[in-house]
Amino acid sequence: MKTTHERPGRPDVMKVLAGARPDELDPSRLAGSLRQREDLARILAGATDSRAARFRVPGRLRGGIRPLGTVVALTAVAASAVVVSTLDRDPFGVSPGAPPQTSSTAAEPGSSASDGQGDVRVDGRLELLSVAKKAETPTAEGTYWQTTTRSEDVNVVGAAGGKGQLFAVRDTSTAQWSVGVRPGTRSLMVSGLDAVIAPRTKEDEARWRAAGSPETMEAEVTGNEAGGTLGYTMGTRPPMVMRTDADDKIYALGPHNVSYQDLRELPSDSGELRRQLEKLHGEDSGAEAGVGRTAYVLRQAANLITMPVKPAVRAAAYRVMAEMPGVRGLGSVSDPLGRKGAGFTFPGTSRTPLGSVEQRLVVDPSTGAMLSEQLVLVEPSAKAQKAGLDAGTTVNYTATTRMSWGESQITVPKNAQQ
Repeated sequence: MKTTHERPGRPDVMKVLAGARPDELDPSRLAGSLRQREDLARILAGATDSRAARFRVPGRLRGGIRPLGTVVALTAVAASAVVVSTLDRDPFGVSPGAPPQTSSTAAEPGSSASDGQGDVRVDGRLELLSVAKKAETPTAEGTYWQTTTRSEDVNVVGAAGGKGQLFAVRDTSTAQWSVGVRPGTRSLMVSGLDAVIAPRTKEDEARWRAAGSPETMEAEVTGNEAGGTLGYTMGTRPPMVMRTDADDKIYALGPHNVSYQDLRELPSDSGELRRQLEKLHGEDSGAEAGVGRTAYVLRQAANLITMPVKPAVRAAAYRVMAEMPGVRGLGSVSDPLGRKGAGFTFPGTSRTPLGSVEQRLVVDPSTGAMLSEQLVLVEPSAKAQKAGLDAGTTVNYTATTRMSWGESQITVPKNAQQ
């Protein structure tokens, strides 16, 4: 007969596993619940939110000068400038509805090939719920919420005037953002640190030299009011500094500027948070008609993860994403800086001059921290293929290398432009 006694000093494995299980996965809470019935109905019907196919992915321009989440009315250090909460120009012609992607070796959509495991179907919802559990870890507050990001844009360019062979360039840079949350503090962003524009590969460099090593190149930009092209100047450029606060408002949440207190009062219940984000969608007159509520909520939830919200709210944002239809898990992947993490793809693709792209997130499953956001080519355009950009190539990323509290304002380089 099987013994029912535990060995002295040896933990009950099932109890340990049960203790580590997210509350949302507790069978006693799932069995017969509305959540379970909705999930089952969705699986059986194979239903998706058709609006998710029009998901607005983030535009990372020129090293991420203005990350999503900056206040709508951005105050520069020396003067005022009115901007929106997204980047002012988008090299890919994709309107951001989603901040804070570079190598053609990125895992193909729907796979976890970076670990050599082949095409493995992953339950993105379960992984996101597990990440949410890790994100709940309490942290001490500080004076400045500070992030450091490394960004890269890849584009296909040609010599000014449209003559010569096309080739790919990469625009890389580092940005530091320090958001003051105490009365009397300021929020500063220094972008374009170590910024450089150069040919993407040795083959691209050879094509550039064959074209006479032109200093200025042009790329097509959909919807650009200045003639449909974006200029790229090869080489380095100085950093830029700007104020990103307006009075006590430090971030943009949907169409509204919000204060630190506003962020601290966000609900930690995922259902309440989702309803609040859905309400923002209805209030956002800037949201284009083609942007569905699902896509909007996903983008806002992803934004919250990088803001100085309470850990419980950050966890709730992950749970909101887990509850949205169409989010797909990629398993263990490497981000553009080579760091291992859990990968997720948001639903739908968007058309750009380089082809259709999808948005991916890579998060640290042990802490719940955001590692990177990427735009990955799904179906490259003929122009992109001629420049060596194949399906699976990351054409835009922002990788977060620091996201924590600090007590001192960041140092502004002497050569920074205002």
